[in-house]
Amino acid sequence: MTGTKSALVVRGGWDGHQPVEATDLFIPFLKDHGYDVWIEESPKIYADADYMAGVDLILQCMTMSTIEKDEFAGLRAAVENGTGLAGWHGGIADSYRNTSDYLHLIGGQFACHPGKHPDERLGEQADNYVPYTVNMLPAAADHAITRGISDFELVTEQYWVLADDYIDVLATTTQKVRPWDPWHREVTSPAIWTRQWGAGKIFVCTPGHRVEILEDSNVRTIIERGLLWASR
Repeated sequence: MTGTKSALVVRGGWDGHQPVEATDLFIPFLKDHGYDVWIEESPKIYADADYMAGVDLILQCMTMSTIEKDEFAGLRAAVENGTGLAGWHGGIADSYRNTSDYLHLIGGQFACHPGKHPDERLGEQADNYVPYTVNMLPAAADHAITRGISDFELVTEQYWVLADDYIDVLATTTQKVRPWDPWHREVTSPAIWTRQWGAGKIFVCTPGHRVEILEDSNVRTIIERGLLWASR
């Protein structure tokens, strides 16, 4: 089927987040919903103003990495003109640390993911996997992205996020104080949020470290709905 809408998938950066396998989970969903999907392995495409003008949705999975000034300018202009921007975990909330204007666009930035007791760490990704709750806020009850979804539990990285108050938070997660932690009170961070930017919409879901978390029924449903919600 030839889609009537255009989705751009930009993926890459740190391999630990499985950018290819993770985005491949959602490409069939987009195609089933009428999108022609184009895939890029870097943000260079963002600098192509003619191409970006026709993009309805950007699905970005690009952890860390860097972005050039003209690439970011193209991304921001596209969003301001109505292109949706969506993603999960470090693929959107820990991208392009060298560009503060990108952090401003997204509204929340990964700071850390406090892990297990130091004596339990083995030098693996799982050192940072902890059990935690994603708490749905009252605003989530009637939102198109989260309607019908209750609080749910995960065992994975729990993102401590630095955020501003221009994001519309649908769910939070609270970092507990363990005996080995240096902080003295619980810290609540946004876990799922949206943001309006010009004529465009932005969707962020912080759970999504690897494919097995994206396959969780709650996480997958939220992301699928978030992609459609953000799209032009």
